[in-house]
Amino acid sequence: MLNGDAVVPGYAHPGDAGADLVAAESLRLEPGERALVATGVRIALPEGYAAFVVPRSGLAAKHGISIVNSPGTVDAGYRGEIKVSLINTDTRSAYDVAVGDRIAQLIIMPVTRATFIPVDELPDSVRGDGGFGSTGYQAGNNQ
Repeated sequence: MLNGDAVVPGYAHPGDAGADLVAAESLRLEPGERALVATGVRIALPEGYAAFVVPRSGLAAKHGISIVNSPGTVDAGYRGEIKVSLINTDTRSAYDVAVGDRIAQLIIMPVTRATFIPVDELPDSVRGDGGFGSTGYQAGNNQ
């Protein structure tokens, strides 16, 4: 369902995983500023699926524009407008978003629901409880 003159999400190329979401409003993002940008798009996903709103690589690389809560999750039961929480990470330049600009991508995926069971102890694994940089930054080097 579309609000106003919103654009239906679409894939730019065959085989693309993400469908483009475009801005339904114009605004200016000053350096370090974030804004919730309307797309005018509402969807109904079947149970067992979710949509994930992810940044566009070109906007990130060329202008420092990303998504604050990436990936943004759209649950199957949500029926409201999909909005994108954009942030300008560039410390010097503002970025103008115009109506119709591609601002994010929407990836639809099947999701599995887990059953969480409290236990007193977890089974061992090769990794154990190592995380947050525990494998190092260079191959074969734990530094």
